[in-house]
Amino acid sequence: MDANKIKKGLGRGLSSLIGETKVEININKVSISDLVSNKFQPRKTFDEDSLQDLTNSIKERGIIQPIIVRKSSDDSSKYEIIAGERRWLSAQKAGLHEVPVVIADVDDLKSLEFAIVENVQRNDLNTIEEARGYKRLIEEFSYDQEKVAKFIGKSRSHIANFLRLLSLPEVVLKLIETQKLTAGHAKILVGLDNAEFVANKIIEKNLSVRQSENFVKIFKTKKHSLKPSRDTNLQALEASIREKIGLNILIKNKKNNSGSLLLEYKDLDQLNKIIEIIKSNY
Repeated sequence: MDANKIKKGLGRGLSSLIGETKVEININKVSISDLVSNKFQPRKTFDEDSLQDLTNSIKERGIIQPIIVRKSSDDSSKYEIIAGERRWLSAQKAGLHEVPVVIADVDDLKSLEFAIVENVQRNDLNTIEEARGYKRLIEEFSYDQEKVAKFIGKSRSHIANFLRLLSLPEVVLKLIETQKLTAGHAKILVGLDNAEFVANKIIEKNLSVRQSENFVKIFKTKKHSLKPSRDTNLQALEASIREKIGLNILIKNKKNNSGSLLLEYKDLDQLNKIIEIIKSNY
């Protein structure tokens, strides 16, 4: 896809994305069993109460807004949903046999863009699902944080802050996904060596975000009291690189200006990313 054609997604809205895409003009009706989930769907959890409300509405009024689909690359007899998975799930619960669809001719990148725009516009994604959607644009489709920010219509710092959440331990990410911790709590935990322990204490004591900030200061104060202060220039350089590549980094510099640079990765995908960056530049 030509990068020059990628503009602000949320600023223009989902209808504008559709307008840039080849679609069949007619609204078609297809069997509900001929539809399959979007393999790029960033949303993994659907609120049951919300689905039931939509099911009741569909029973009374039918599906007013058609589901956007494309031909499935895995099964030529099926259509993959691009936008409208909630409507499809609720239509099944309502007992419908057919649903209205608009067939679009789109590639994998555009399919992911559709899914992210639809969900972020409607605030349907939890914090971690949104962060993973941004990460997928970066790792699988060569976006950088600036391009993601322009496409989504958010600030670059918003994107960077969400991506930093993915550095938290998987146990903590699950607590955020299941809404046992809020996004505000999550931001406090980023960078803590004992993030899992602190997260469990926040839940156990039912601490607010402000109370959690004060609780975390205890550990940070102890940590700083045991270690000599570090060069502020090194810290600024670490922060700059961390924001650029989305990985934790530590620079150790000795008095003779020799030292080491430590890059921290949490899975093989991040390790491969580091290796690719090094190979492509040296």
